[in-house]
Amino acid sequence: MRFALPAIRHDQTSFEALARLHAQTKKCWFDDVEIDMGATTWFEADMCAAFGAILYSLGKNLNTVALTNIPPKVGDILSRNGFLSHYGRVRISDRWRTTISYQRFDVKDDRYFSSYIEDELIHRSEMPEMSPGLLKKFRESIFEIFSNAVWHSRTEMGIFSCGQFFPTRNRIEFTVADLGVGIRQNIRDHIGLDLSPEEAIVWATTGNSTTKRGNVPGGLGLKLLGEFIDLNNGCLQIVSDAGYWHRENKGICTVRLSHPFPGTVINIEINTADTNSYSLTSELNAEDIF
Repeated sequence: MRFALPAIRHDQTSFEALARLHAQTKKCWFDDVEIDMGATTWFEADMCAAFGAILYSLGKNLNTVALTNIPPKVGDILSRNGFLSHYGRVRISDRWRTTISYQRFDVKDDRYFSSYIEDELIHRSEMPEMSPGLLKKFRESIFEIFSNAVWHSRTEMGIFSCGQFFPTRNRIEFTVADLGVGIRQNIRDHIGLDLSPEEAIVWATTGNSTTKRGNVPGGLGLKLLGEFIDLNNGCLQIVSDAGYWHRENKGICTVRLSHPFPGTVINIEINTADTNSYSLTSELNAEDIF
């Protein structure tokens, strides 16, 4: 089977393309699957998380996956973050330290994911300044994405992540993807709510919404990330099942995709040109108000 991959950016069209790739190849077993990237004139590096998840599922079905006709500039990007080393190419040194490496984590690799987040995202010098309290909450919010992928998605194929710093665009882009049951199915199974794919994402990103039981914290990670992105002038995107959710400039839009993504993708885009210093309201001293 051959699939022609278009340019992959941070937009609905690109998520549609990846969902279509899954729809057209999900029934392949013991097949030779060629992903022709001749028309892939651009590939946002962090989208390797979603792309890699789909290709990994193809491999688990005992297919042979080949990426062909990769444009030189795209090949350079995907070799620096380590993605193409999984498909026969040698990894190129990241001399400028702009990549957040492509990684697949097993569901029990929480410590490795935590170290990865600390080393490759949290402590980057380009990150906006945050107080110790907010930095702790931000770290917990990112880690909650991993925890949700483990506990809620019930994935057996791991969690995929990747990122990129773009100095000329003043952006850090970071994405986490899983191949689990998706937000909609998880809500249906644990809460009994039968929501559309888009409504399920809205529910999961609102207030204290959580499907966790007992004295287990949850549901605040995406809310805090959304509020930070509003102040930072960044962007937050979520794709799960056939739902697409986008938050930017304090506005939210939702769209139904033509094909479902086989799990959940969360993408955060941070504005590194932001010179503000952020802290939690609870950290403010009385004298700071006057």
